Amino acid sequence: MNRFRRVPLDVWFEPIIIGILGIGYALWYRSTTFTPTEKAALGWDNLQTTILAHIKLTVVATLIVVVLAIPLGIALTRPALRRLEPFAVNVANIGQAAPAVGLLVLFTFWLGTGFRTAIVGLVVYAILPILQNTIVGLRQVDQRTIEASRGIGFSGARTLFQVELPLAVPVILNGVRTALVILVGTATLSTFIGATSLGTLITTGVTLFLPKLLISGAILVGLLALIIDWLGRLVELAATPRGVA
Repeated sequence: MNRFRRVPLDVWFEPIIIGILGIGYALWYRSTTFTPTEKAALGWDNLQTTILAHIKLTVVATLIVVVLAIPLGIALTRPALRRLEPFAVNVANIGQAAPAVGLLVLFTFWLGTGFRTAIVGLVVYAILPILQNTIVGLRQVDQRTIEASRGIGFSGARTLFQVELPLAVPVILNGVRTALVILVGTATLSTFIGATSLGTLITTGVTLFLPKLLISGAILVGLLALIIDWLGRLVELAATPRGVA
């Protein structure tokens, strides 16, 4: 019982919300009459392909952002590059401040349409949370802890990997979770530039005035965002060193 109480509220409450929404949608789906177009779009074979394409967009973009943003955030907290931090954060902020649709459309003039263009646009749009959280996470490590590790003979690199990064993990992973949720929602817009995603259901529903298809697309995107956020929370909880809040 005490162990259950130590588990954060969102870790067990979020799956309940996911289950309620999922069961509710399944019951609605089974009791609703669909048009031939809706049946074709929501048939399992087509729906599976669409969901997997959406997940692929999200995961690939997230991996690229992580590979770019975390090393850059680490570098910007080192004394040699610290003065460049405001510039780098402001540049990353421009990507997120720009309208997502406009950003994706602009990239089509350079790269054309399709999966690659969607990935580039999503990476630019989602880099800020991970970059900023990496910087904040490393900056909040107590300087006395760093000095103590150097005092017992740790090199700068060893201090970074064995002291600073483990203590910064909760904040960094929180940024990754934020980026994932942003990407799940933003990936729906990739349908406008020829990349398959759950946004295809939404745009088709709007264009052909098929509200059931529109509702299905919106619910599925919401469920996917909640599931990914919950899985990210589990990883964050598992990767956080004991004693670190």
